[in-house]
Amino acid sequence: MTSPKNFDTEKATYVNDPELLSRVLAPYERPRTQYLKSATVDVSGELASAEGRFSIPFPCYIDDTGHLNSVEVNICFNQLMYYLIAKVVQERAIPEFDDWTMEDYWAKQLPDILIARFQSDFKRPIDSSDFLGEVSFAEFRRTNRSRPVQIVEMPWRFWDENGGFAQGQVRMALVDPPGMSVRTDAAA
Repeated sequence: MTSPKNFDTEKATYVNDPELLSRVLAPYERPRTQYLKSATVDVSGELASAEGRFSIPFPCYIDDTGHLNSVEVNICFNQLMYYLIAKVVQERAIPEFDDWTMEDYWAKQLPDILIARFQSDFKRPIDSSDFLGEVSFAEFRRTNRSRPVQIVEMPWRFWDENGGFAQGQVRMALVDPPGMSVRTDAAA
């Protein structure tokens, strides 16, 4: 019999997984929009974060501005957040995703992992050709009004080697997460 994980004291680092990263970025069909080049996931207790390296040689929707802008930040956040969730599911690294399988993740990546709120604060321009970013799980909660939803508060930050910096907070909604059942009138 194996002993259960002690998530309160467990710490782990998962280095870049090119195969997983490639699959996570598959929805970004055009190579120009695959901004995340590598990522590392750190797990500490019941929370996790991911740090990634990004490069945007040519913006996908506008002439080059020479700096990271809010549309690109949103895309970069999505790519790193998707990788973070995929990696913690793959590694069974934190209890909030214990009920998820990789099949669940692939089925839910686009239709059921939603941004409910995106807040950003740009302090200094970031060179979009080479920069770093970090996303973290800060808080989880569950709601079950008309359907089950797992809410995840996720702070983020992006920076470059020249002092460029932006940060913000995202509220994610994971709709119909595995392990949460639909609330019935009898349970209401």
